Amino acid sequence: MAQKPSPSLPDLFEYLSKDRPPAIQSLGAGAFLFRGAALSAASALLQAVGRIAQSSPFRHMVTPGGYRMGAAMTSCGPLGWVTDAQKGYRYEPKDPQTGQPWPAMPQEFLALSTHLAEQAGFKGFVPSTCLINRYRAGQQMGLHQDKDEGDRSAPVVAISLGLSATFAFGGLQRQDPVQRYRLHHGDGVVWGGASRLCYHGISSIKDDGIRPLGLDVRISLTFRYVVMV
Repeated sequence: MAQKPSPSLPDLFEYLSKDRPPAIQSLGAGAFLFRGAALSAASALLQAVGRIAQSSPFRHMVTPGGYRMGAAMTSCGPLGWVTDAQKGYRYEPKDPQTGQPWPAMPQEFLALSTHLAEQAGFKGFVPSTCLINRYRAGQQMGLHQDKDEGDRSAPVVAISLGLSATFAFGGLQRQDPVQRYRLHHGDGVVWGGASRLCYHGISSIKDDGIRPLGLDVRISLTFRYVVMV
């Protein structure tokens, strides 16, 4: 993650206040967008990401169809999400690249994810894993469902850091209408209940020159509760 000078304070304040929607937006039944929810913890979260990547480096995984995914990924917590052409999508207790258990989930991750889940009405959420995606400008993530978790009663919690991105949030069928929301540094999204299996994705990321904390990439933290079956 290349570090470049952050915007000047006036530019940053303008960025944080310009055309900012309400602090909490409903995206549907059981789905909420929390504006700026991680701003105060952003530096600590990014430092934790750096430590995790030292033990389990970012890598570009391959789908069952042989497609090399654009975003680089790693994980932390008791389980990590992985995919390859041989075994497909799954959760593993060890990092296949290192043969070691995934790094422990930092306390900052756990505290923020459980807090946002509770704010969305999902008390008692304790994530089994955090999938960390690193997007560079021009990369994206197509519409998909999170359905490898075994237990879908718990929500998904996601945090955005760095470059802004457009979050596409659809319905339970791929062909359902899709709403698009601009995610900025520090924003969080929670979806569960009736929205747990909604299709979602990230549109192509652009580097508009606004680089919070000097980041020229987007880092997303996605927390899930997993039951191995």
